[in-house]
Amino acid sequence: MKRNLLAAASCLLGYWASAQTGISGELKTEYIPFSNYIRPEDSTKTNSKSDFKRVDLNLSIPLSMKKDSSGRVKAWSLLLSSSYAKMKHKDYEKQLFPDQMLNAQVGIQHIRPLGKKWSLMMMASVGVYTDLEQISSDDILGQGGVLFIRHFNPNLALGAGPVLTTAFGVPMILPWIYFDWKTNGKIKLKINFPEGMEAGYMFTDKFALKAVVNLSGMTVERKKDGKSMLLGYQQITAGIRPELKLNDKLSLGLTGGTALLRSFNENDRKIKNIFKDKKMMDPKFASTLYVAVSLRWNLP
Repeated sequence: MKRNLLAAASCLLGYWASAQTGISGELKTEYIPFSNYIRPEDSTKTNSKSDFKRVDLNLSIPLSMKKDSSGRVKAWSLLLSSSYAKMKHKDYEKQLFPDQMLNAQVGIQHIRPLGKKWSLMMMASVGVYTDLEQISSDDILGQGGVLFIRHFNPNLALGAGPVLTTAFGVPMILPWIYFDWKTNGKIKLKINFPEGMEAGYMFTDKFALKAVVNLSGMTVERKKDGKSMLLGYQQITAGIRPELKLNDKLSLGLTGGTALLRSFNENDRKIKNIFKDKKMMDPKFASTLYVAVSLRWNLP
């Protein structure tokens, strides 16, 4: 669960690195067809099935930006993020998973240089994480963090710092690790933890073909036997993504591949659950097809 909230923040934080002067963002749709539910008690593949459809929108809106004498950036940005997922379920004896999930958050981000090799990045956000059954104050979660980032060269950065989250009902501090590595030239390799990795080839300035692996998730608060619970959804996907640069400001990506992992986990928002050993595996689904379409833009 903790990892989901941090990953959600990471999707927003990814936009700071480009230090653009205009609005940048991404609109992404995903589809995973029905696949069999694997029962956690005995890891049996059942006849119950669920699909998954999701729309993501992430925006980074610069509020101010200055460059020092060496060209390094000091900037403030407004971050907006929203993810809406819809699931259909077949042949369950009782409903185990939500029909809908919504994560929507707004945040502020600040990046500034610390000497020649270091940067400081700060972020704070608040959002609604709900299954849309009954929206209340329990659905509102906040997080904020500070990252100290070491730039080994223009293509390699490593960062770490504390993140404050209210996911477990009371404010608590969790560790955060940021890693970003990419290569130049026609052969492209990029690793960004915790989002994923990609490797590909630039055939022209406007067309690239990439193999990609992505990690993502969602979190919702819901009531169970009168108690406030957090339900986390995780997925790992892998596939081939052709990317077409439509113009200087707009690019289109089409991904086809496999949903390697889809799983849920749940806890009752107590701190002790962070260290508690699991008595059984998380409920999950069999691997199946994965399709996604994304549109990215960077306005002046």
